[in-house]
Amino acid sequence: MIKAQNIQKFYGKLQVLKGVSLHIKKGEVVSIVGASGAGKTTLLQILGTLDHMSKPKEGLLQINDIDVRDLSDKGLAKFRNEHIGFIFQFHQLLPEFTALENVCIPAFIKKTSRKQAETKAKELLDFLGLSDRHHHKPSELSGGEQQRVAVARALINNPSIIFADEPSGNLDSESADNLHQLFFKLRDEFGQTFVIVTHNEELANMADRKLIMVDGIISN
Repeated sequence: MIKAQNIQKFYGKLQVLKGVSLHIKKGEVVSIVGASGAGKTTLLQILGTLDHMSKPKEGLLQINDIDVRDLSDKGLAKFRNEHIGFIFQFHQLLPEFTALENVCIPAFIKKTSRKQAETKAKELLDFLGLSDRHHHKPSELSGGEQQRVAVARALINNPSIIFADEPSGNLDSESADNLHQLFFKLRDEFGQTFVIVTHNEELANMADRKLIMVDGIISN
């Protein structure tokens, strides 16, 4: 599913990632933990193709058996839209659009018809307990509801991998617990792979594997 070898990242002379290697299997829920500044988010962004590794010829990044180093920027954007979903700490919903419209956006980018996109979006929102929130704008939703809309948006194109960066960091404890349980329910029902950066120990320990980052490397 994900095969990474010798992932390095420099910002000027500062080396943030110092040769990270990992292998994540299909259907796994993997958490990545560590102190602030350890390189967790940088690693997640590179694995999710939002950023490029330094010295790519010395490393490897394969997702679904595709070496993403070989893709053009346009090809990478298309690959990301079709294969990868993202959930962030701040939901990043567009305030002028309804929940349904926000969920549909990645499908429209993929050139899915409006009818198909809206049908799938409604199914996802209903599955996530938001059947009566389709036409509410983000400002009319609670924090937990907003994050569930963001989850639906991440799922709309049936991605094989979901990358989540502190997904429950902005939620109260009850909403966070519900979101954590949801990840495992999605994995069990749809077979998605989850890679989750988190400071939440409960979520980290629920994962199939917990990777600990220290000073730019995985220590376990």
